[in-house]
Amino acid sequence: MLERLDDEDFPALTMGQATELLGVQPAFLRSLDAADVLHPHRSTGGHRRYSRRQLALAVRLRELTDEGHTLAAAARIAELQTDLATAQDQRDTARAERDQAHQERDQAHHDLDDLHARLTTHQPDHTSNSDAEAG
Repeated sequence: MLERLDDEDFPALTMGQATELLGVQPAFLRSLDAADVLHPHRSTGGHRRYSRRQLALAVRLRELTDEGHTLAAAARIAELQTDLATAQDQRDTARAERDQAHQERDQAHHDLDDLHARLTTHQPDHTSNSDAEAG
């Protein structure tokens, strides 16, 4: 049960707890639901329940509306910021994978060069015997 509290998507907070934590009126959270911007979970009794991820979004939307953006614009800005963060994470992961692949390739080249050097060092030189016999 306690591990669910670590889950950012677990709907652990009631409307009252959420408004108290965020310092907003219940009407603000209801407006996010009505505008189809934030979808709180519902308890069996139909009461709104919020996750930490939803509260983080509500805070960001509040900041943007306080800056003068309409709720629709704030929602779009928040969505684009999330998309950008996701793309940056994917880019960073791809770069790390590319760097790892380059290291593995370079190590394979080094190992191949070492193997080639050992093979050429331990092979008898047949051309020098042929040259000596010919001369």
